[in-house]
Parts: sequence; structure tokens; C-alpha cells
Amino acid sequence: MEEKRKFKGYIQIYTGNGKGKTTAALGLALRAAGHKQRVYIGQFLKGHLYGEILSAKILSPYITIEQFGRSGFIHVTKDPDKEDIQKAKRGLKKCLNAMLSKKYRIIVLDEVNVAVYFKLVSEKEVLEFLDQKPEEVEVILTGRYAPASFLKRADLVTEMREKKHYFRKGVKAREGIEK
Repeated sequence: MEEKRKFKGYIQIYTGNGKGKTTAALGLALRAAGHKQRVYIGQFLKGHLYGEILSAKILSPYITIEQFGRSGFIHVTKDPDKEDIQKAKRGLKKCLNAMLSKKYRIIVLDEVNVAVYFKLVSEKEVLEFLDQKPEEVEVILTGRYAPASFLKRADLVTEMREKKHYFRKGVKAREGIEK
């Protein structure tokens, strides 16, 4: 009987200004859950109920989602609020603990690129997180504004580009589609 090969985890990035970065990460989580693999998703900047939170309850224990933001998605302009910085730093620590726990095959840092862009966590802190990635864990970083150092470090980079979006015509986020 052939010995089962050890799983090799890679670093993936979903970035760009188009829709679908979180959705792509969730699709990967759904696929993994179908194979009874556990996924931990840490959502930076987010703190309200999305459809994926409800789905994760159904797919428990295979998918775990924790949010590290205030109620709603914060819109930082210049100086981030101390509370947002604290939530993001605690979130990165929780993601690290999940990654090192040996309980999860996949770790998703949803919107972490945006958290770095708005200086809620530093680029250096995320790179140090990646330095500790066990070989058998897949890590996904999502969000606009992925820094060049992340792109260089990643094994797979997908850029979502907006060509056309109904939001420009005034369509609000719809339950089950955008939220």
C-alpha cells in the first residue's frame, strides 16, 4: 500500500479592487470542509453578521470564524482608532495561536492586507506570522492593497479586478450575495 504523502501548505493571496476576495477564501474553506479538514478564518475589520458566519455554524467543527473588528466594517481615513488597532493585534495573535495549534489545515486572514494598509497591524508583524507557518498549514491573506513584500513571499497570488460593478448604479449590498 502506498504511503500517503504529507500535505504541503502554501501561502496564497487574494487581492485587488474587484469583488470576490473573501468569497474565494470561503470557497476554499467550503472545499476543505467537504474533505473534513478544519479551517480557521480570522476576519480583520469586520464585526457584524455576514452570511458566512451563519454558514460556519452549520459547518462546525470544520469551519471556525472569528471577527476582529467593531460592529460593521470600519472605514479608516487617516489615524486609526486605538480600539481598532487593539482588536487587529489581538486578532493576529489569535490567528497565530490557531495556526500553531495543529487543529487547522487552513488559516485565512481575511482583510489583513487592508488592516496593514490602515496601519492596524504592521507589515512586519504579518511577515513574522508567516515566518512561523508550519509546513503542513495553508495560509490565505485577503484584501486590497497587498504589500509587495507579501506578494513576493506568496506562492500563489490572484488579483481580482473590477471591470464593472452594479454598486456604481446604486445597488446596495444584498443578503446572501454581498453580505
